[in-house]
Amino acid sequence: MKPKKGGVARPQLKQEYCSFQLEVRPSAIHRWGVFALEAIPKGRKVMEYTGELVSRKEGKKRAESNEIHCLFTIDAYWYVDGAVGGSGAEFVNHCCEPNLESRIVKRHVLYFSLRDIQKGEELLLDYHFGKNQEKVVCKCGAKGCRGFINVVE
Repeated sequence: MKPKKGGVARPQLKQEYCSFQLEVRPSAIHRWGVFALEAIPKGRKVMEYTGELVSRKEGKKRAESNEIHCLFTIDAYWYVDGAVGGSGAEFVNHCCEPNLESRIVKRHVLYFSLRDIQKGEELLLDYHFGKNQEKVVCKCGAKGCRGFINVVE
């Protein structure tokens, strides 16, 4: 994290995991967000979500703790915790009408653009929290907002 005016730390992106010029700044949706500093064409790899690879058992333990965690499910056994060694992709916020999708390739989490993204636009991903998980209220503000980050099938 880089110091900001007034002593508040601003999260940073690890540029080696970004395919475009991006930055972290305050978001209207939730705390920090990731924003495009240049136009991004549809169908392009935008960034990689990195962090510590942890087992489901360890992930469950972290999720139940009071510590900050950013767990991304890889498969039935593994998570990536972006709070430990993350690339900054952990600051991409949820939206019910996202402009990114995630793809898992050999335990690498890659974010790809679903449509053309304009310079200055916030990068957004549908988190697809499970319908059986604790309900989390969504604050994305999209026209088609389903009200919860959870899938409601």
